[in-house]
Amino acid sequence: MANQLSNESSPYLLQHANNPVHWVAWSNDVFEQAKAQDKLVLISVGYSACHWCHVMEHECFEDQEVAALMNAHFINVKVDREERPDVDQVYMTAVQLITQKGGWPLNCFTLPDGRPIYGGTYFPKEQWMHVLKSLVYTYNNDRAKTLEYAQQLTEGIKGADLIEIAQANVSFEAEKLHEMVVRWARSFDTFEGGTNRAPKFPLPNNWLFLLNYAKYFDEEKIRKQVVLTLDKMAYGGIYDQIGGGFTRYSVDVLWKVPHFEKMLYDNAQLIGLYAKSYAEFRQEHYKELVFQSFAFLERELLAENGAYYSALDADSEGEEGKFYCWSKEEIEEVCGKDAELAKAYWNINQLGYWEDEKYIPLKKVDDAFFAKQQNLELEHWLLKKKELTDLLLSARSTKVRPGLDNKILVSWNAMMAKGLLDAYRVFGDDAFLLRARKILHWIQNTQWKDDILYRVQTNGQTKIAGFLEDYAHCIEAFSLAYQCTSELDFIYFAKTLTEKVVKEFQHPQSKLCYFTAQDTQLVSRNMELNDNVIPASNSVMAHAFLTMGQYFQQTEWLASAQQMLANLYDGMESYGSGYSNWGLLLLRFLEPEEQWHVLNKSSYLEVFKATTTKDCLLSFHDELPISKGYTPEKISVCVHGACFAPVDKIEEALACS
Repeated sequence: MANQLSNESSPYLLQHANNPVHWVAWSNDVFEQAKAQDKLVLISVGYSACHWCHVMEHECFEDQEVAALMNAHFINVKVDREERPDVDQVYMTAVQLITQKGGWPLNCFTLPDGRPIYGGTYFPKEQWMHVLKSLVYTYNNDRAKTLEYAQQLTEGIKGADLIEIAQANVSFEAEKLHEMVVRWARSFDTFEGGTNRAPKFPLPNNWLFLLNYAKYFDEEKIRKQVVLTLDKMAYGGIYDQIGGGFTRYSVDVLWKVPHFEKMLYDNAQLIGLYAKSYAEFRQEHYKELVFQSFAFLERELLAENGAYYSALDADSEGEEGKFYCWSKEEIEEVCGKDAELAKAYWNINQLGYWEDEKYIPLKKVDDAFFAKQQNLELEHWLLKKKELTDLLLSARSTKVRPGLDNKILVSWNAMMAKGLLDAYRVFGDDAFLLRARKILHWIQNTQWKDDILYRVQTNGQTKIAGFLEDYAHCIEAFSLAYQCTSELDFIYFAKTLTEKVVKEFQHPQSKLCYFTAQDTQLVSRNMELNDNVIPASNSVMAHAFLTMGQYFQQTEWLASAQQMLANLYDGMESYGSGYSNWGLLLLRFLEPEEQWHVLNKSSYLEVFKATTTKDCLLSFHDELPISKGYTPEKISVCVHGACFAPVDKIEEALACS
């Protein structure tokens, strides 16, 4: 018998539609129902590609005994964290306050009014049964204690992101970044890249900040750590060597054994990171990785509307990683006479061995070194590698594929558009621009309705009003799209979104923004401040305020960016990984990007290509406030608020900066 989740569109919720648990989807009605029946509420949060979510479902939620207990005493709510990050954020904070850790599946129990009282992540059956019985007993027999604890915990959630509003005249200093990086560097893994602990997440924004830091301050040690990390991730099992694209994280310090789910947000950021890193270091395998990852996205995550789906599961045929691993016999059968060459290159040996006679393809050296090892001409090896890769990819396509999460999310697609535009800026391949355009047109034409940006589309159904992260990432993507195309519509749409954020999300004094708009029904309206696998929505919005404030000469937006950074300034040196995007913002204040007023319309594309490695804002229209008053049909370059004389040629403009 299907439960109420059978009426939902979320792939994660539909995975639970045939559980004997009487699941319902998140809505404000669940608390009214809980109050009427005087029942506790279970809010169980996960996502479709989550391996341990699947494990707990099998052990607990498919079990008739467990279901009977849950159905008798609880209102059971299933939440897709990718659809409802606002719900996940509030109850994850609760669980972290209770247990000092978090993760998914997230299981949080609340009073009938939504205030949390207990929670955790994965529970095996016996422990889960004990938790359920204990909570029911305590609620029925010690109601006063339960209410008191719920009140304390709710106050803790509301206070979790309270910060002191800084004085507006905070002086930003480079020393803040130096101290942050010095402390951070103590945790670097100088042998395998990343930091010296497992599991290892790519955290692309961390390495983008460190890349820019090393460039601005000419820090060779940091530059080497960035390159080491980029190389180790690109060569490791965390990267799909056969099909392209990164998995979510590595369970070990070697980047060898991945947690095999592939998320759009990781690949969006990593494509941009490797494109920018190619522009800086000119490593050919960075370029190859970008193009191979793009091919993966087009092949496996592309939706009919031109945007991308959200994720691929870690599991297939009930087994984690089965789709991506190989036996020696499979390699030999597929590659034939070249099998030994393939096994040597992708380390189908003790190095690549995982478990149960399965091997994870990974690399140790670049193509030039490998060709030399094998006494092959590099050009010959590259042709042979492509042939072997195509054979293995074709053979793999006959396997049972991992499950696809066919949600289409605005924020993740905006991040993807930005990554593709970064790739277009570096490599000039029109395919990147074409796909980015299609994503942005989908957002603008389908997800923007009646002055609301909707977050989700699944099976053609658009729903859920967007959160700060949706608006902030869109503003960044659309403003970059203007620079890539000179199309005014892109920058004006970014302006419309910025105005909406100010009106519905921004705190009037701190200038920081709530994650939810004014109409949230959650027990707490919180702010997202720390950068993680995705940069904090507030740090992204602060960048957006700075960019849009310059384009439209809006002093309020410029002041917002400065105030937001000032609020976080004291203490950011203590946690570099959690403030990397704030660090990038601080770099922008310390070393403002150049402003190029390219009012010679015929040369916009040439200027765009010529400024690939520069940090600059490009404006192509004197009707934009940023370019009002500059000389028509000329190129004017402004650095640190001072402008050079207008010039006719790009070469002359480059000489100015």
